[in-house]
Amino acid sequence: MFTLLKKEVNGFFNSLMGYIVITVFLLINGLFLWVFPIESNILDYGYANLDGLFLIAPFVFLFLIPAITMRLFADEKKSGTIELLLTQPLSDLQIILAKYFAGFVLVIFSLIPTLIYFISVYKLGLPPGNVDAGAIWGSYIGLLFLGASFVAIGLFASSITDNQIISFIIAVFLCGFAYIGFEFIYSFDLFGNIDLFIKTLGINSHYASMSRGVIDTRDVLYFFSIISLFILLTKISLESRKW
Repeated sequence: MFTLLKKEVNGFFNSLMGYIVITVFLLINGLFLWVFPIESNILDYGYANLDGLFLIAPFVFLFLIPAITMRLFADEKKSGTIELLLTQPLSDLQIILAKYFAGFVLVIFSLIPTLIYFISVYKLGLPPGNVDAGAIWGSYIGLLFLGASFVAIGLFASSITDNQIISFIIAVFLCGFAYIGFEFIYSFDLFGNIDLFIKTLGINSHYASMSRGVIDTRDVLYFFSIISLFILLTKISLESRKW
């Protein structure tokens, strides 16, 4: 399993894909945080915080993570190497987890350089260090969980097709709906007294909760449930070849 994980990670960084993803993520967030004259611009806003990063990053991940995961199984199917992979002395779950953690490693590598933004904001505070560090670290943890969930969703999308473009589109749709879809539908009158429950089914509700700096067990369990669900669906998708 670790050999496959290492192979997948090396595959990202031996090609341009890994570097493009990290560069695009940093570039987009950097432009919105430091260059564009909008509300999220730290220098114009005049208040030392990273709220803009944690507002923008999920929407960047919404497209970048499907771009990472679209090839994980779809490319194997299209090239015909999926059968060879599945004959290796690994269970389907081990193969899935190896590819999943490879995608998650790239998410981590894309977030590490943003610590420069945190250091910059820390130094810009008046006095230096006058920032809500608890909320920032909580937001980072929430962003990691959100990225991990998107990777699981993207992995599932890649497992149900041999076309990378279709995988990308499906993953973007599923990630978008899981993130903000429930925010739109929970207010419909047809849900009545369970409208707030419908809202809590969405990722954004739990991500926002973590962004306040409080790591609630319910939020952690929610993210693990989402990840486990889509890993299970991916396993079912792979096992369907035996039916």
